[in-house]
Amino acid sequence: MEGGPGLVVPLDRTVLLVARPGLPQISGMSGHVAGIFRHPVKGFTPEPLQAVALAPGEGFPHDRIWAVENGPSGFDPAAPAFVPKQKFTVLAQIAKVAAARTRYDPETGVLHAAAPGCGEYIGRLAEPAAREAFAAWLTPLLGEDVRGPLRVVEAPGEHRFTDHPLGQVSIVNLASVRDLGQRMGVELDPLRFRANLYVEGWPAWAENDWTGRPMLVGWAKAEVFKPIVRCAATHVDPTTAERDLDVVKALFDNYGHRFCGIYVRVTAGGAVGLGDAVTAPQIEPAPESAQ
Repeated sequence: MEGGPGLVVPLDRTVLLVARPGLPQISGMSGHVAGIFRHPVKGFTPEPLQAVALAPGEGFPHDRIWAVENGPSGFDPAAPAFVPKQKFTVLAQIAKVAAARTRYDPETGVLHAAAPGCGEYIGRLAEPAAREAFAAWLTPLLGEDVRGPLRVVEAPGEHRFTDHPLGQVSIVNLASVRDLGQRMGVELDPLRFRANLYVEGWPAWAENDWTGRPMLVGWAKAEVFKPIVRCAATHVDPTTAERDLDVVKALFDNYGHRFCGIYVRVTAGGAVGLGDAVTAPQIEPAPESAQ
């Protein structure tokens, strides 16, 4: 593992923290972007990015645009609607999903996947035969956790297979992850929380009080939607694919809630890069009582 003030990730997934010149000077409490990740296939490998363009009403680029049904989910690409994550192959239910190392090329639409004892898969997911081949490749890896035929489905247009229908962009405060890890007596890999953006520089857990408030994310503007309620997906070590820690219980035992991270909705588009400022909402003090 690589330490220091930035995002702690295994070396083969390390991203460099690069400050971008010319950012406006912003008053108030401000952090910076320490990590940017997309998850092209829901539940599978996070992919580090140097920068991303965010826009109102659009999903995070190439994030959760594919999912694998674990038996029929009822998802209709002609009328896309939210489907609970339990209908898909996700870490909350199947720890072995983390054993598959996937990599998606958005330019070609080709997915690469490999796992111990399973060889390598390469296919263009836009092609039905390639989707069927990926499902066939996954079936022996997931074994008895397969409830029904696996089927790869695509999110059309701006639809995304997010855990919440209004969860456009997810942000995790690295100070909160460290504080939780210290209370658990372990070093928590932030990638357990599968966020799009990881922020350094905010006080631990301050983000839980920001619902409805505006903030700046790089050159984009956003509004905090809600804290993210965590599930058993966080119990899985993303490197070993073992369910080794009860993170949800630790959250509740230590803080009385199951939150870690926030969802935000983009209100004005802009680019976000590593090192960019992420400005915490201004919270006005209560007015003094009349003398």
